Amino acid sequence: MSSTATSTATEIVLPGKVRPEGLQTQTRDLPAPGKDQVVLRMEATGVCFAEQQMRRGKYYDQPPFPFVPGYDLAGTVVATGEQVDAALIGRRFAAITKVGAWASQLLIDAADLMAIPDEVDPADAEAVAVNGITAWQMLYRVAKVRTGQTIVVLGANGGVGSTLVQLARRAGITVIGSASPRHHAAVRELGATPVDYRDPDMYAHIRELAPDGVDAVFDHVGGPGVEESWQLLRRGGTLVSYGTAASKDEEGNSQLPVLKLIARLNAWNALPNGRSAHFYNLWAGKRRCQKSWQQRMTEDLAQVLRLVADGSVVPQIAARFPLTETVAALELAESRTVAGKVIIVPEV
Repeated sequence: MSSTATSTATEIVLPGKVRPEGLQTQTRDLPAPGKDQVVLRMEATGVCFAEQQMRRGKYYDQPPFPFVPGYDLAGTVVATGEQVDAALIGRRFAAITKVGAWASQLLIDAADLMAIPDEVDPADAEAVAVNGITAWQMLYRVAKVRTGQTIVVLGANGGVGSTLVQLARRAGITVIGSASPRHHAAVRELGATPVDYRDPDMYAHIRELAPDGVDAVFDHVGGPGVEESWQLLRRGGTLVSYGTAASKDEEGNSQLPVLKLIARLNAWNALPNGRSAHFYNLWAGKRRCQKSWQQRMTEDLAQVLRLVADGSVVPQIAARFPLTETVAALELAESRTVAGKVIIVPEV
């Protein structure tokens, strides 16, 4: 059985390169779900670094303006299209959208839905959707870090970083995490040893903490500092680079910093020193085989949500804002004063 009625959606639109206050709110009729689609009513979405880059026109492959941002969400299916089991209606799922999730409801391909356990709050599920998948895959699929090893997590107070710290500590891995001093207590509470990311001697302090080198560094910053991250590795160690935050305010081609970084990592991989460097991209492999990519996403999120459900991983939520206050949510996320992820919820 399918639902054919149209519904109304409230959406937050990014009209161009604007300050956060330049976001626009629109209401439109949402088409009935088509074949293999559902309507997902948003219960939680959020602000990640990608949206901050998109408003600057700096995200690697963002769509042309105007568009509705929103990288991921948690929500409830309220309508189904043809060839979709109507039993999905009323069930809660997460989805990775890259764009479009800053909306009260939206159309989603049913194949992209990832089940959320009943005992997991939708805001908690949202906080670890992309962040949890990213952390899990970098730790276990890319770096393959093992119990007893030592890693460095840059931005240990952030959405990905705080999840990565918790996953690593649960596995018996020693973690050194960078953060501003105001977040050092929170980083310690997660089980990591904090270092000040603004300290020009930060990398020297890390070497004091791990004089024999570390087994992995997870670096979302890029820029000149990535060389320092590479030098922290012991033989057999792995650098996992997953962003270019250092270039976020630079003008020019948004793809150039990423391409330069990948070229540098590839050059390091050619060196005969037993270390390896990887650029992690959540979307890698989707074009080659979407079905296997989605299966991997679903499996890895299920692992993280299982740990959330049993309390082993506690999603770090910085604040919650209603959808109509997305401007304030974006401003707070960009202030670099918070620990965890800023969450957007429906109107109260």
